[in-house]
Formats: sequence, C-alpha cells, structure tokens
Amino acid sequence: MASTPKHSRIKPPALRPGDKVGIVAPASNIKSIPLEQGSAALRRMGYEPVFSESILERDLYFAGSVQRRARELEDMFERSDVQAIICARGGYGSNYLLNVIDLKKIAAHPKIFVGYSDHTSLLTRFSDAGNLVTFHGPMVTKDFAADDGVDIVSWTAALGGDSEWESGADSGARPLVDGQAEGILYGGCLSILVASLGTPYEIRTDGTILFLEDVNAKPFQIDRMLMQLKLAGKLNGVRGIVFGEMLDCRQSPDQDYTLEEVVMRLVGEMKIPVAFGLRSGHVSRSNVTLPIGVRARLEVGSEVKLRFLESATERGR
Repeated sequence: MASTPKHSRIKPPALRPGDKVGIVAPASNIKSIPLEQGSAALRRMGYEPVFSESILERDLYFAGSVQRRARELEDMFERSDVQAIICARGGYGSNYLLNVIDLKKIAAHPKIFVGYSDHTSLLTRFSDAGNLVTFHGPMVTKDFAADDGVDIVSWTAALGGDSEWESGADSGARPLVDGQAEGILYGGCLSILVASLGTPYEIRTDGTILFLEDVNAKPFQIDRMLMQLKLAGKLNGVRGIVFGEMLDCRQSPDQDYTLEEVVMRLVGEMKIPVAFGLRSGHVSRSNVTLPIGVRARLEVGSEVKLRFLESATERGR
C-alpha cells in the first residue's frame, strides 16, 4: 500500500462551548422559522449563533445578490469574535462566489467552515486553493432544525480537536469491496464535484479517500457522473471510495436492481476498498461530520471503519 501523501493543511482553532458560531447563506434563500429553530438548537448545544441582518434577503432563488453573499462570507471569516461558520442550507448558488470571494481573506483567518450539498464547491475550493481543512456536515435550517438531525459524536470529535477518532458502526456504512487504504479524505456532493470538471476549480482527487454522496439522482445519472469522473481521470489516483446514504437515489420503487450494483460496475474492479451508506450530507437522520483534508484510513471487511489519523482542528487557543 502506498504511503499517505504528506500535506500541511491549515487547521482552524477547535470549537468550544460558549463560542460564537456565524451562520451564512451562500446559496439558496432561507426562511426565518427554520433559521430560528436551528439557532435554538445551537444555543442548546452551548454555542452563540450570530448572523447578518441581510441573511433573509432573496434574489430569485438565491439568498440575495452575489455581492451580499460574498460579503457575508468574507465578513464572517474576518470577524475576530466568530470561531466557526455554518451554512444555513444548500440549494444552488455557491458556484457564483468562486471567482468573487477574496480567497486571501479566507485563508488569512482559518476557521471551521461547515456545509454540504451545493457548498461542496466551497469546501473543495477552500481545501485545494486555500489549503484549509473544511467540514462536510450538518447545516442550520436542515439538520440542526430537525430532531435527531446531527450526529453529536462526530461533530464533537471533528470540531473539538480529537487527535484520533473513527466513524464506526453507527455511521450507516456497509462493505462493498474489502480492503484497507490510507489517504486524504476529500469529496462531497457528487453532482457538484462533477460540475467542477473543465473549470479553474476542478477537483483534486489524487491520493484521496474519496467521499461521494447525492440526493434524488436516478441510478443511471449516478452511473453517468461516475463515468465522467472516470473518463476525466479523477478516479485514477483514488485509494478508497466511500459512498454516502444516497438518499432517494432510485429509478422507481419497484426497480429490480440496487444502486450498489450500479456503482460496482464503475468502481468494483479498481482494486481499492469501497464502502456504501455513510450518513453524511443528504441523509435521513443524524448527519455525520467529516473533515475534508485530513489523513484517514478506510478499513472495509465484515464492517466498515473510517479512521481519522490526525485532528481536524487545533486545541489550545
């Protein structure tokens, strides 16, 4: 097995009880009631949620103009009193920010940044170009606003600075191809990852444990996206693959094949470990927090373990 590539990603300070958490809406517009519900859940967890007065603005299906969304994101990174930033919801629109935000401002103020779905474009951009550890995990108006919407164990371990921990039996992951591999955990929403191809923000998958998830995509669409990654050479240097829950990714209720069978046609002969069902991103419950950009070990056998070999945040501030 090849050694894990060395890296020097910048880790943000760990999150502690009492810290301020900034809420941002970089993509689709949000509503006030789920925002307050999610904020209340964060307060019960011991944090102090803050957000800008403009967060409820709307421009078509976006959370206000590109300028508003970019300014909000930059401001939250630059605020000295905010320790973490959580996206309110996904939807669509984060890609509009990629060539607008000042990445130097983001990288100069490393902070916990959490989101999924459409925000995969920001997670990978901050990781690839900003050299930051980012977090694929629960959002405010979706997961924090719901009962049992957040997997507390992974949230605490990833954001609290645990040196070694694992996403184990309760993650939902099950084996497809046995094996073991080490690499840098990377990935997010499959459709957003594929949309990066051919752009200046194209994903960098070499040497990774690749996490792929999506929602409401038919099996043939999953097949097509995986084939596009394959034809683009983005699976060549991947050391292991973990699929998400793939919520509602079916052709019809009575289809006579499984999505696992579909993905195995694409990745089953790669001679790398493959797991399916890890509950992060679009999920039915208990959204698991995954740190993007840290060393991880994937072990697939009778059970699946995704072990994180280093902390994702820095304690001691």
